[in-house]
Amino acid sequence: MLREVKYELLPEHMRDGARLYIEKGIMTGSFLTAVMENNLVEAFAQADHINVDCMYDWAKFLYNEAPRGCWGSKDVVKAWKEKKGFTEL
Repeated sequence: MLREVKYELLPEHMRDGARLYIEKGIMTGSFLTAVMENNLVEAFAQADHINVDCMYDWAKFLYNEAPRGCWGSKDVVKAWKEKKGFTEL
């Protein structure tokens, strides 16, 4: 049984992109890529003003909601995209 990921913790305009990446392995932009690769400096560089203010929320989302296998490094993100998202949460 799949557990529900609480995308509502993220800024509204980022929820669909996060869902596409987590559930289907489709990356939707440079900010999301930097966040999922755990690249703080690049994430801030690519963030819009809303995401800059929500960085703590992104960290909480990754730690508490996102499947561990979908974020953490470039290699982890590459593998997640290759397997096309989650098979089970």
